[in-house]
Amino acid sequence: MSIFNPELIKSELGKKSEYKTCYDPSLLFPISRDIKRLEIGIDSKVLPFKGYDCWNHYEVSWLNPKGKPMVAIAQIYYDCTSSHIIESKSFKLYFNSFNNTKFESKLILEQHISNDVSKLINSKVIVQLDLLSEIKSDKSLIQTHLIGENIDSLDIECDEYIVNPKLLKLDTDNNIIQETLTSDLLKSNCLVTNQPDWGSIQISYKGKKIDRIGLLKYIISFRNHNEFHEQCIERIFVDILNYCKPEALTVYGRYTRRGGLDINPYRTNKKTEVEYSNIRLIRQ
Repeated sequence: MSIFNPELIKSELGKKSEYKTCYDPSLLFPISRDIKRLEIGIDSKVLPFKGYDCWNHYEVSWLNPKGKPMVAIAQIYYDCTSSHIIESKSFKLYFNSFNNTKFESKLILEQHISNDVSKLINSKVIVQLDLLSEIKSDKSLIQTHLIGENIDSLDIECDEYIVNPKLLKLDTDNNIIQETLTSDLLKSNCLVTNQPDWGSIQISYKGKKIDRIGLLKYIISFRNHNEFHEQCIERIFVDILNYCKPEALTVYGRYTRRGGLDINPYRTNKKTEVEYSNIRLIRQ
């Protein structure tokens, strides 16, 4: 049974909101990671993974010192060890508060965003603003699919649309393999508003071969599940780890944008150092 976070009652999520256009960091609303992690058996003091959350915001604008509007795309990264996440609607309201505010430079605004968010989530926040006028066209930055073998063409019957980890099982082949599987059929719903969240997922592992039919059915079983993006990816990671017991596992989600924002969580237990990545998919 899902544990509802009482913090959300105080948020703007699911409510009619006033859109402020002057800089207001109080609009940001943090949500503790602990409640949902407790639900799936994760101790935040001893995480079974490392990783990050990458946000892209495509509707960023502010005024330069002369009052001229500037437009940019924002990239925001913070570690999954942060105590909190930022509720996405509050992030949109916060970014809208720049619209009629003058900032001395792009660098000053980046510092404001980094400082404002880091105070609330207790973690370092990396912010990069790319002015549209300075972005060079490069089709190599956009991929049709995540790298790996896509399993969506499997001819399967589906009748479970509430998360069922028991669908996960090993193949009859007991050999240790290493492979990367992807799917574009991930869909869940917002924990509060029930708005659909559409995503693509990449699962890389080393271990006994995972049954692909069961894996695809498991991914599809999120279809009517209510949970935030970060929580879904962590649930998938933990379920695969518990039911298939791979030696190494990485789960990466790329979600489509809503309100100008997309969220892309990355979780891994690889021993190598995590490097931030942000290759857009074609539907992002």
